[in-house]
Amino acid sequence: MADPSVVVMSLGGSVVAPQGVDEAYLKDLLALVGRLLGEDERRRFIFVVGGGGPARAWQKAYRNLASRASDGEADWIGVMATRLNAQLVKALMGEWCGQDVVTDPTQAGPLTDRVLVASGWKPGFSSDYDAVILAERFRASLVINLSNIDRVYTDDPRKNPKAKPIDSISWADFRAMVGDEWVPGKNVPFDPVASRHAEKIGLKVICAAGKDLRNLENILRGREFLGTVIG
Repeated sequence: MADPSVVVMSLGGSVVAPQGVDEAYLKDLLALVGRLLGEDERRRFIFVVGGGGPARAWQKAYRNLASRASDGEADWIGVMATRLNAQLVKALMGEWCGQDVVTDPTQAGPLTDRVLVASGWKPGFSSDYDAVILAERFRASLVINLSNIDRVYTDDPRKNPKAKPIDSISWADFRAMVGDEWVPGKNVPFDPVASRHAEKIGLKVICAAGKDLRNLENILRGREFLGTVIG
């Protein structure tokens, strides 16, 4: 049975650190978290933090300089960027998060604090997959995927002005759009590997703009929001 008090958020690195750290955003996010935790003592948040600009920059340098670049090595570079971002978020959470950053979601211990922070795990997928594993482990029925897009579109709106936003979509249709293979640094609304497992366990995912904290609050309070519901 799902635990409605637990909410998992896949916090895109493009939101936390699009290039450098977005300090103003993190300050506002902490204020929202504190307000929501103060209103309901049962509420628990799990944040899984992505690599963002640092991951892409370091991966690009590796591919430019290595004579034989491998996806595995590029993925490890991305994972290390997620760990740096996650450690920052964990430290900022202060007394709400006394547990260490989770680097292996299959070994995450019980939720002893109000907030748990996780990073990427290992090559083969993005931190979205870690969010799905943690949602399964802690019986959350929802993952909120916060990135630099406000919704899923029929195509990349930055390249195709005719791309149309999607309010809701089945896992089968979404997976047909994004495929089944993961490539380090791949820019998709939700990781194909994570999507496959989310469909398997019947998990719902909401894709929404990470920087729009008022919209995030609407999602968390069960109000009308802007985003795409998958599943």
